[in-house]
Amino acid sequence: MDAARAGEVPMAGATGRWVLFATVLGSSMVLLDGTVVNVALPRIGEDLDASLAGLQWAVNAYLLTLAGLILLGGSLGDRYGRRRVFVVGVLWFAVSSALCGFAVNAEMLIGARALQGVGGALLSPGSLAIIQAVFRPADRAPAVGTWAGLGGVAGAVGPLLGGWLVGGPGWRWVFLINVPPAVLTVLIAARHVPETRDETASGRFDVPGAVLAALSLGSLTYALTAASTRPATSVATGAAAVVLGAAFIRTERRSPRPMMPLSLFSSRLFSTTNTVTVLIYGALAAVQFFLVLQLQTTAGFSPLLAGLALLPLTLLMLAFSSRAARLGSRIGPHIPLTAGPVIAAAGVLLMLRIGPDASYFADVLPAGIALGAGMTLLVAPLTATVLDSVPVARAGTASGVNNAAARTGGLVSVAAIPAIVGLSGDEYRSPADVDAAFQGAMISCAGLLLVAAVVALMAVRAAAPAPDSVDAVCATCSVTAPPPTAERRPHGTG
Repeated sequence: MDAARAGEVPMAGATGRWVLFATVLGSSMVLLDGTVVNVALPRIGEDLDASLAGLQWAVNAYLLTLAGLILLGGSLGDRYGRRRVFVVGVLWFAVSSALCGFAVNAEMLIGARALQGVGGALLSPGSLAIIQAVFRPADRAPAVGTWAGLGGVAGAVGPLLGGWLVGGPGWRWVFLINVPPAVLTVLIAARHVPETRDETASGRFDVPGAVLAALSLGSLTYALTAASTRPATSVATGAAAVVLGAAFIRTERRSPRPMMPLSLFSSRLFSTTNTVTVLIYGALAAVQFFLVLQLQTTAGFSPLLAGLALLPLTLLMLAFSSRAARLGSRIGPHIPLTAGPVIAAAGVLLMLRIGPDASYFADVLPAGIALGAGMTLLVAPLTATVLDSVPVARAGTASGVNNAAARTGGLVSVAAIPAIVGLSGDEYRSPADVDAAFQGAMISCAGLLLVAAVVALMAVRAAAPAPDSVDAVCATCSVTAPPPTAERRPHGTG
């Protein structure tokens, strides 16, 4: 395929369909991974004889490298070719997924998960960037909508697929299933996707910033994970996280091309909405982590039935997020960002009913619907507000920072909340211990959501956005994070 056609490809043509197919298939692997792995955690722990800390790191090693490198991944694509970096990311993700599937112990799984996050950081920004660069302007919005809708379907299928695989062929297939679509994606991209790059990109990459961000987050995660079992080590590692974090801020302030421009945070609205993002996605990540343990260990649900627990959340976001975005465009973000977390918190508190004799329809489904309703109301306006808080030229960077903030919130909560509620070691195999910890965890998560509501109530402007603001950008939002990049459209055009 000739690179000269980049920016002129029609969506209805053969090349356009192949481009959509490749980008959806590649990004769907990351979306699936964000929902299927949690369902497999109890079986992984049993098969690999892993401690709770091992299960936490099986989640967090992936989030750590993904959050730390996703902004750098987008920059690499702009410089060296979006198709090239996307293909490298897909291959990297496939190889590391295979390593996860063949892991012989928890340590190997954790290392492979960290590598998987690197692959995700390379391919995830590239999928949408390819669409925006390849298609002709009139077809970009419909192409993004199609990409978003099909990606949402992948996210909805994830828990069901994960539950079926864990209960059938085994948990290793949660990772091995990534390999065939990855191979197909690479073949299609090599043959049919035009190469594009930013011809004006120059200067050095902010590699020191990326390394310092990953080391700081990793040290903080280790400190929180070790707090209940190795307090002295936890304190020392926590201090190192502070020092590394300060070094990261210093590096970003001095870098001519910072990975995370600190000037973005001069906007009070941008800072506020990212704070809300950390709180909300931190709560959601911890809910997903604890809920599958509670359902399988305490309530005795099968992996497939446990995978159904958060399906209402995904389906509601898939069906109504664009309507929530239009509502936010009409009334402004103040009400959605205040009411949404409160409704979501009510759903989390309803999960306190889930115990040893829980019923899916009586106890799990109502909680999932309430949580889904709250998240659907708030997520699209949250993402739109992030983009509205910065100049148009910096919207892509702002969206990437917001995505990284969500991943960081999940990373910290999954590391910290088990220690807060007193769950450690092998206690996750005891129904009584898991049940007690689950109650405290849900109260903690509801508290995070209510704090997010208070922050939004006090700090997010009540006025409706201007006519040229973002409308329906969050059709791509998932249960794990906002999109790494976003299409900025005038209100009324979508």
